[in-house]
Amino acid sequence: MTRPSDPSSAPSPVPQADASGVVFEPGAGPVELPPDASALRGWMRGTVPDGRLEAKERLMIAEAVPAAYFGYPDGLTLSQRQGLTYERMRAAGLAAPPAAELLEDPPLLCGLLERCAVADPALFHVLMLHYTLALGPIVRFTPPDGPGPRADREALESMAAAGTLLMTEIGRSNSHLSPRTLARHDPETGGFVLSTPDAAAAKFPTNTAHPDVPKVAAVYATLEHGGSERGVFVFTVPLRAADGSTPPGVEITPAPDTFGLMVDYAAVTLTGVRVPFESWLGDGARLEPGGGFHDPVGGPGERLVRSMGIAPPVWRAVVSVCAALARASAVTLVAHTAGRATLGRLAPRRPLGDYRNQQEAMLGALASAYALTLVADRVKGPRPLGRAAEAEPAGAGSAGAAWAPWSAVDRDLALLKAAVTAHTQDVVGACRVHAGAPGFAASHRLNGYRGLAHAYQSAGGDNELILFDTARALAADPPAGTGPVPEDGSEFGEDGSEFGSVAMCRGLAASLERALTVRLADRTATGDAPDAEEVFTAWNDNLALAATTARIAADGIVLRIVDESSRSVPNAAGALLAPLLRIYGLDWIERRAALLLEHRVAEPGLLERVGAERRRACDALAGRVGDLAAALDTPAPVAAPTTPREPVL
Repeated sequence: MTRPSDPSSAPSPVPQADASGVVFEPGAGPVELPPDASALRGWMRGTVPDGRLEAKERLMIAEAVPAAYFGYPDGLTLSQRQGLTYERMRAAGLAAPPAAELLEDPPLLCGLLERCAVADPALFHVLMLHYTLALGPIVRFTPPDGPGPRADREALESMAAAGTLLMTEIGRSNSHLSPRTLARHDPETGGFVLSTPDAAAAKFPTNTAHPDVPKVAAVYATLEHGGSERGVFVFTVPLRAADGSTPPGVEITPAPDTFGLMVDYAAVTLTGVRVPFESWLGDGARLEPGGGFHDPVGGPGERLVRSMGIAPPVWRAVVSVCAALARASAVTLVAHTAGRATLGRLAPRRPLGDYRNQQEAMLGALASAYALTLVADRVKGPRPLGRAAEAEPAGAGSAGAAWAPWSAVDRDLALLKAAVTAHTQDVVGACRVHAGAPGFAASHRLNGYRGLAHAYQSAGGDNELILFDTARALAADPPAGTGPVPEDGSEFGEDGSEFGSVAMCRGLAASLERALTVRLADRTATGDAPDAEEVFTAWNDNLALAATTARIAADGIVLRIVDESSRSVPNAAGALLAPLLRIYGLDWIERRAALLLEHRVAEPGLLERVGAERRRACDALAGRVGDLAAALDTPAPVAAPTTPREPVL
């Protein structure tokens, strides 16, 4: 959707909150910033114009997820804590716009989920499942003129029930490709009967254990009709009523307590569970007399990809939320460091922020936070990666989906999800380490952020499987040559770009991707008519290379977005942002140095130069760490130190 311009986000000619004095955090006072940081903050509130939230929308989000949600009362049992999470989820949902409006407005939904994640990762998780994976399939797969599961939809939209997803099955990997949970039409009742054949087909993990929270599930099951499997479809199933009861045939087995992402995990089995015909989200498919069946999208392979087409809203949310976690973690580290004295004998009472390692940790985290925010803004916008609005998905058996269906749905967006979750975990982990014991024990915030980023390495599509499928697609169409170094030297900054700039790194990533893709294609080539075992062996022996190739391809996408987006920064903020993004580029070179050197994309002495250039970039930002942190506009509860400190003398 196209949004009106937001005058409150424009940079102010004098250092104040913004031009209109609007404060986006209820009860918070304006934060005065120098003009360049104020301009940067205004730009970062929506680097893609169509994705910029209006002031009233930002205020609505802050009120829907108030400061009280940024923590829990002491003394709660895990079950009480989970119950409070669902109470807050319901309140946030009722305060937010209607679900259908949110699902049609990715920037608004992502803005709401970002604040939820920064406040409480568990709150984000359950609300994201509710909107994108329970309500989302109903909205996507119910014809506008069809009845659909009205009662289930009303329960979800009114927040009378929490939505959940039953997709993954516990007994085997890659279960998405062929769920053993079956749905059969009952001609006598007109409805369907859902069954899991045994405990190994139980749906897990699911957030269904809490006995006092009504739940409605989107269940992924293989439709069997006329003696044949017709593909994977979604069915809505009420799992638990307001009184805590479950329907006949539904068995919910709570999982052991976990503290990584604190939700009510459970395994669910379905034994002859009956649902009305309207619970089938048929998406235009129809049952025909005599056991016939028609699906307009094609066969079971095409139906699988179509049914998994609910994933892009999840990936947008995950990428957006990871950027928010990176911002909150960087600001938390800056708040921890500010005014903190050290007792090292080389320089007693020296401020912690004077030490190079702490400076580089703070600026590195801030650089990643800014870069990931640019990526998130692009992902939330229309046609985010520059492709056509609708692309024909690859079939489930094609090169795009050997291990999982996700790359066949949207290869680049799935790949970005994998890249951003992995990088965010690294950023949060580094912030936690550099915040010392307080970062681990004084608050659960950084531990919670790391747990969320870690969980989504597997949730929302397993990262490794996404990498493998991406690599297979790349190897199917390798570049013509292997030459890693262009003759004009542009990839090393010899074209005038600064060493470590995002533009330079983008060129390095392109060269490295070419070299890796050609090597992978050569190693996995199996001739014109290979047998299945030969293909498996070729790929099984090169999975590490495949994952590396896809990671570098993901780096290239991220660097391209950051490079392109940063060109629109206002002139007033450019000098402040440029050295920070250069730190991001230098950090990328350091992470990929082994590959760059191995494939002769770089020369010996690379890391020595990276270290020297990083010190120079950090020196250019001396005294600006606080301004850069403030310009990220994180919620007020995150920006204050959580522990007292002895004053610096």
